[in-house]
Amino acid sequence: MSKDKLEKWIIPHLSRGKRGFSTRFDLGKIFQLIIKRLKTGCQWRELSLKEYFTNQRISWQLIYYYFNKWSKDGSFRRIWVSLLKKNKRDLDLSCVQMDGSHTRSKTGGESVGYQGRKSSKTSNCIFLCDNQGQMLSMGEPVSGEHHDLYQIEETLEEIFVLLDEADIECKGLFLNADSGFDGKKCRDILEKKEMIANIKENPRNGNTQHEKYFDSELYKRRFKIEKANAWLDSFKALLVRFETLNITWVSLHYLAFSILFLRKIKV
Repeated sequence: MSKDKLEKWIIPHLSRGKRGFSTRFDLGKIFQLIIKRLKTGCQWRELSLKEYFTNQRISWQLIYYYFNKWSKDGSFRRIWVSLLKKNKRDLDLSCVQMDGSHTRSKTGGESVGYQGRKSSKTSNCIFLCDNQGQMLSMGEPVSGEHHDLYQIEETLEEIFVLLDEADIECKGLFLNADSGFDGKKCRDILEKKEMIANIKENPRNGNTQHEKYFDSELYKRRFKIEKANAWLDSFKALLVRFETLNITWVSLHYLAFSILFLRKIKV
């Protein structure tokens, strides 16, 4: 990440010391080390500290301290919301795509449960991306034994709250989703938001009395969410979940969203 982008889009949203005291460490370099851990998936203790701090003694615990602090105080979320809000012109909102994704967990923790298809313990997150495959928002993780419609009201509320903060209008948006989201609660919430739900019917639901809107050509755009998930997989720390707290796990995703979006933005 260039120094100009770091100073313009990142540093202003990172919390500082209490009562205005400034740290003697370069927050930009600390942030870059967090990105390196996200990208490589290495253990915190294996970060190449001397490469970034040649004239200062610094420990990996300090890097983790700032990651944990910025996760819990919402710094990573603020970065992502600010990027979305100020660069909406770079999004393609002709339609949006929604899907769930299971991630294996090796250490357990919050929202982790056994998932039969993966034959392992996983966390499931619902993601929303634009028509170019740029992730927009995500819901809170749920344990892997649950299907995509589990707690869908809370999940969609979390997704839409972030979009509202970024001043992204949901009204009139076409939303593509697979048959796993074909449920009355999900459709009712989207209708209340005045979004057009292009959801493939689930044959297990049986015959319904009311005809549901479905555009098969528009539905083909749903593959963009697969593309978006593939881009997330380029960050090795997201391939397997080692974070035990939901807040730090979600923060890693916001950081990945931001890095991918910054590639499209000119300083």
